[in-house]
Amino acid sequence: MKVENEIADYMQLMLSFAEVQKSILRIIQKSTADKGMSMPQYSILMTLFRGSDMTQKTIAEKTFLPKSTLSQAVDGMVKDGYVARQPMECDRREMCLELSEAGLALAQELHIQEDGLHQLFRAASAQFTERQIEELIAAHRKISSYLTKSEMEGAVK
Repeated sequence: MKVENEIADYMQLMLSFAEVQKSILRIIQKSTADKGMSMPQYSILMTLFRGSDMTQKTIAEKTFLPKSTLSQAVDGMVKDGYVARQPMECDRREMCLELSEAGLALAQELHIQEDGLHQLFRAASAQFTERQIEELIAAHRKISSYLTKSEMEGAVK
């Protein structure tokens, strides 16, 4: 009986992550559709917004977007004026991507969008105490660390 409860507990935890992820994706899809963007473009925009200038290779590593998807999304963002390409100083063949003023304004607009992810998450977080949030973040990091370590080792224990 104890084994069944343990399975139920881990399944409930895993399903709760899936439910949150599904909700986040739905909210982002609505925001991106409202702005005429694709999901990959949103991912690139927010990655550059959080991390400043970076190469396309670095963005690929952070977003897990396939090279062709990333390239197509970046081309669209450059065309729309949200991203600028600059040659790297150390290697002129490598391009550095940076948000333009329009890209920065769009990222900031998405952050304050009333029905957008950031404001909805802020409101959802308000129902927790500071301590509960700290514990939740610690638990998520612990799970993430374990899964990353297991993935690196190539086997789940």
